[in-house]
Amino acid sequence: MNKFFYNFLKDKLSLDHTTASYFNVFFNLLVIAIIGYLLFKVLRYYGSKFLKKLATKTKTKFDDILIKNSFFLSLARVLVLIITYGSLNYILVDFPHFLEYAQRFVNLLIVISFVRLVKSILQSIKDFLRTLPAFKDKPLESYVQIFMILLWIIAFIVSFSIITGKPLLRFFTALGAFSAVLLLIFKDTILGFVASIQISVYDTVRLQDWITMEKFGADGNVIEINLTSVIVKNFDNTVTSIPTYSLISDSFKNWRAMNHSGGRRIKRAIHIKINSIHFLSEKEIEDYKNIALIQDYITEKSSEINEYNSTHNIDKSLLINGRNLTNFGVFRKYIDLYLQQHPKINQELLFMSRQLSPTPNGIPLEIYAFSSEKEWIVYERIMSDIFDHIFASIGFFNLEVFENPSSLDVVNLKDNTNES
Repeated sequence: MNKFFYNFLKDKLSLDHTTASYFNVFFNLLVIAIIGYLLFKVLRYYGSKFLKKLATKTKTKFDDILIKNSFFLSLARVLVLIITYGSLNYILVDFPHFLEYAQRFVNLLIVISFVRLVKSILQSIKDFLRTLPAFKDKPLESYVQIFMILLWIIAFIVSFSIITGKPLLRFFTALGAFSAVLLLIFKDTILGFVASIQISVYDTVRLQDWITMEKFGADGNVIEINLTSVIVKNFDNTVTSIPTYSLISDSFKNWRAMNHSGGRRIKRAIHIKINSIHFLSEKEIEDYKNIALIQDYITEKSSEINEYNSTHNIDKSLLINGRNLTNFGVFRKYIDLYLQQHPKINQELLFMSRQLSPTPNGIPLEIYAFSSEKEWIVYERIMSDIFDHIFASIGFFNLEVFENPSSLDVVNLKDNTNES
């Protein structure tokens, strides 16, 4: 075909040898491009059609994932380019100078297409492993990315060797001398890769874990772990990117253990006015016996105290003498019994009310318990219901919650002062 077209250009169109040769080269390259394109279309259409039918009949999902990640499309490109490279020797046999450049160009395309083929294979392996329970929450993206970085570095060296025509070994030797600079350039990548391995081995973070890292303003679920960053979708629907290595070098809080435990902790305090705490009189003790939860406790405890005071001849003309019940102590017991009978408090885990050190804002009374429901919305409602009940119950024990004065309190105080 080369000689036929060359003779046609020279004899029929009366072109000189040089011009006819250039037109002949252009025609041959055009023929190669058209044949390669048609072959690619045939392989892509019929090959994909056949493989899709085959994939639907197999039980494994891996072939479906290969199709989804365009594996067979990338494979078709590589096959077409290999066939094209092999045909160059026949089509450009009379043009060795052009043959060399054409081969270099096709070789570059083969290298790039091969890298894309390997990428589709790795992506398919990663997606397939994601379907397995053992790998569902592992940072597989990091391993894919580090392999692709190495592959692209090798592809770049090979491509440069093809373009310059220099031996490949010389570039790898230069790469060794350039390794210090590469370590500096890829410092974050290397640290991220090491961190990904440590995260995977020690199982510190998984996908969908709820983590809190105040340094980066992260408080939400992990949606991606890759080579350089961990992506967290916060509960306010913002997204925070954390350097992967920071999960090894810095501290953070992972709530996974709480999700797998028997309950979610409730730890909140209310502040009681100190001057509202007092000893209970006999009348108050009798009144408290009407509160169902502490009825037995009041009866038993008051009998015990009366017996002690009688045995030791305590003068009870003053309440301060001997042993006594206080409204604050009875209220703490009431809260303990209330938590004990609450259906949403895990009774197998620790629960209590405890008095903390006094503060300028009163005495903190902390409620420490574990909700059996761990979902955020349900948990918040349970905690709110508990404290609603506590705030409503305080008045029955003649206690007061500390509050800073509001503007209305100041106005009322001023009015009362003027009236007096």
